Amino acid sequence: MDKKAVASIASIAALAVGLASAAGKQAKEKAAASPLTSRFGRSAKVWKLSARNSARFAVSRVRGLGSAEERRAQLDEQFAIRTAEDVAKELGEMKGVLMKAGQLISFIFEALPDEAQDALATLQADAAPMAPSLAAEVVRGDLGRAPEKAFLDWTDMPSAAASIGQVHRAITPDGREVAVKVQYPGVHDAIESDLDAAEVMYAMFSSMMLKGLDAKGLVDELRLRMREELDYRLEARNVTEFQERFAGHPWVRIPKLVPEFSTERLLTTEWIEGLSFDQFRAQESAATQQRAGEVVWRFAQNAIHRHGVFNGDPHPGNYKFHHDGSVSFLDYGLVKRWSPGEWETLKPAMDAIIVDRDPELLVQRMEHSGFLRGGHGLDPQLVYDYVSSPYIPYLTDEFTFTREWMRDTLSVIFDVQGPHAPVIEQLNMPPSFVILDRVIWGMSAILGKLEAHGPWRAMLLEYTSDGEPATDLGAAEAAWAASRSAH
Repeated sequence: MDKKAVASIASIAALAVGLASAAGKQAKEKAAASPLTSRFGRSAKVWKLSARNSARFAVSRVRGLGSAEERRAQLDEQFAIRTAEDVAKELGEMKGVLMKAGQLISFIFEALPDEAQDALATLQADAAPMAPSLAAEVVRGDLGRAPEKAFLDWTDMPSAAASIGQVHRAITPDGREVAVKVQYPGVHDAIESDLDAAEVMYAMFSSMMLKGLDAKGLVDELRLRMREELDYRLEARNVTEFQERFAGHPWVRIPKLVPEFSTERLLTTEWIEGLSFDQFRAQESAATQQRAGEVVWRFAQNAIHRHGVFNGDPHPGNYKFHHDGSVSFLDYGLVKRWSPGEWETLKPAMDAIIVDRDPELLVQRMEHSGFLRGGHGLDPQLVYDYVSSPYIPYLTDEFTFTREWMRDTLSVIFDVQGPHAPVIEQLNMPPSFVILDRVIWGMSAILGKLEAHGPWRAMLLEYTSDGEPATDLGAAEAAWAASRSAH
């Protein structure tokens, strides 16, 4: 790979990371239980936890210490985020928009050394969490009760911490195990600050290398999506919608919403056991990994092409993987919905690449959809060679995604001094394409790490042109869709 291309990728990654700096054991899969067994198990759990909490309260009264507040005060000393000042500092350094950039870089930029990727990968689920007392204040503020009063059992230590909030494991008064996502206080201001910085960064970047980039339009789209993500009531509606759209699906799992414990800053869903991406890659067979890769890919295509609403945050920290190759999709904060005419404007340009394979037609459609301005004078073949590079898997009958392919493809995309420099200089990214582009790269990175192989072109045509199922999973999904239509 060209050294200048590697330098281009590394410099962009370093810029994002630099901005960010400035600004129990795995449970086994649970077998499905009968309703009677479930009710009995839940009742037993409620009784056991009630007894345990009563005993804990009695002991604390005798000893004169051990209240939830005192316990949290002791735990708080272990956390970087303990006060409002700490929140502001930590949010400015790690959370919000720039943290999301780090998450994306951590698994897409294969040209980075493994050590750098491993360090950035912690942003996917292991960011510095806020102190238990701070999380408890959010719960108390939104539910009107302390966590130990609202829930039968509450785990002070978060199970995951990411860009907008952190997740706590809890048990509802009726015995349901749930995941409670608690939003970081102050994250709204951090995101607005990040977006203001991003607008300046994109404007500078476009003035130097991407002269055709509409920086304001791009950042406005990001701003809108991120503001939506801050309202967990909207995410709750997204969870419910995806549940309904994928109800009974053969290999897509959506956690159930628990609405009575969901507010503007709290989102509560059923607790999902499963493997992390790294655990899944280390433990499961190649065949199971192939299946999961196709599941992740088909989930995105189904949502994009058939429903017009899709998850725009495809990094592995948002998934749980299972031993049968099925996948649970957990996060619905960053969701893109096609507004009237958006997809109809974008799709013809993509069809010109994948279906027609016509450089002249591609340039015409790119001008119409806003990727290029009129009078650019670019060679259509040069444009096609550049913009088609991420879509190589769909231009051949069989293809295997690899980390090396991701690395080399990104080197083409970011080689601003290479043969495609004239195209890069004039290329624009329409706001409607911003989130879809993130999904395309995110999916490709995940498939590359799984070394997923398949007839991707024929599979894509299932969604874009009502093609016949190209794999067993495609046939299973088609049967599921037909069954839903019949009802």
